[in-house]
Amino acid sequence: MTTETISVPEIHCDHCKTSIEGALNPLEGVAQATVDIPSRHVTVMYESDLVSHEQLVRAIEDQGYDVPA
Repeated sequence: MTTETISVPEIHCDHCKTSIEGALNPLEGVAQATVDIPSRHVTVMYESDLVSHEQLVRAIEDQGYDVPA
């Protein structure tokens, strides 16, 4: 199990939290995705053999959020 924290500077409200968690949690291999609004970070626990970092970032970006490199 891999745990990764992804910075998403545009997170600012409960809608952001719901949108991002709703995009990540259903992905195969994601055990849990949690958005922390004050820190503007997403913590994802996932199986790296089932889902990649790039897929996680793409899911966040598909919701309209920029993920800095």
